Amino acid sequence: MRGAVIHAPGDVRFETLDDPSILRPTDAVIRTAVTCVCGSDLWPWRGLDATDEAHPMGHEYVGFVEEVGAEVTSVKPGQFVVGSFATSDNTCANCRNGWQSNCLNREFMSTCQAEYVRIPHAQGTLVATDEVPGEEFWPSLLAVSDVMGTGWYAADAAEVRPGSTTVVVGDGAVGLCAVIAAKEMGAERIIAMSRHESRQRLAREFGATHIVTERGDEGIARIKDLTDGIGADSVLECVGTAQAMRQALHSARPGGNVGFVGVPHEVTVDGQELFFSHVGLRGGPAPVRRYLPDLIERVLSGRIDPGKVFDLTLPLEQVADGYKAMDERRAIKALLKP
Repeated sequence: MRGAVIHAPGDVRFETLDDPSILRPTDAVIRTAVTCVCGSDLWPWRGLDATDEAHPMGHEYVGFVEEVGAEVTSVKPGQFVVGSFATSDNTCANCRNGWQSNCLNREFMSTCQAEYVRIPHAQGTLVATDEVPGEEFWPSLLAVSDVMGTGWYAADAAEVRPGSTTVVVGDGAVGLCAVIAAKEMGAERIIAMSRHESRQRLAREFGATHIVTERGDEGIARIKDLTDGIGADSVLECVGTAQAMRQALHSARPGGNVGFVGVPHEVTVDGQELFFSHVGLRGGPAPVRRYLPDLIERVLSGRIDPGKVFDLTLPLEQVADGYKAMDERRAIKALLKP
């Protein structure tokens, strides 16, 4: 088969790779329907995460089951499945508590920008649709496998409630999906922080009621202006930088909550400042598997359409162009078709 391999910053190649196979009785192999480039893939692309040796890329996927191991009974060949970037057996104590992304047997997917993918712990990781969905649903179901599930977790972690005021820090695919999540959870005011017109339009389409273009202290001041000087009930941090985290923490009201899902890079939190702020802070890798059945139903019923974050579609062999377009902000998110 063929797939994406990163060799160094700015150097992603489409190469011939070994076909995946069943290595354990809990594995499945899927044929990729669609995959994509994630914003977090740009960290190694930009050299901010080290690439010590060449390795495959990609952690978002939907596809058709090709083969299953002897212990996999929840899915079967021919079914269309949606999974998560973090595998889970869905039976350990952490999974039973709803934290499948911290499964005791967790593995992070990292080979999904390819024609075929081996899925560890397939029994607990994959969710099959009742029938093969129309191709028009594939982008949104792909979004559910990561960015929509992650945006949903940001809203869940920040305890978005009906009638509340929510701020979304970040206008990438996760931030835009977090706007959808906040609307679905009943937020009355959703303030999207964005400087890009195309992303602002999509944020409003998804449910944002206000747009704030300022950053840093000016952005925090603008949020305070919009909330009578108090701050927001819930803030969803969807970037992962120090500035984004500071902006999120200072935009929340006393007693409010910050849900942070951006992979942290050089982020530090002042414990004393947090202590006296009375702001709650929760985040981490999203337990996407917890949300999959609900989000799949919302997509297939037409209630949400997170696939609109894919504003560039390329053949999988042009995966490097997808990285470049996202790095240069010519695209929010690149969809890849094998």
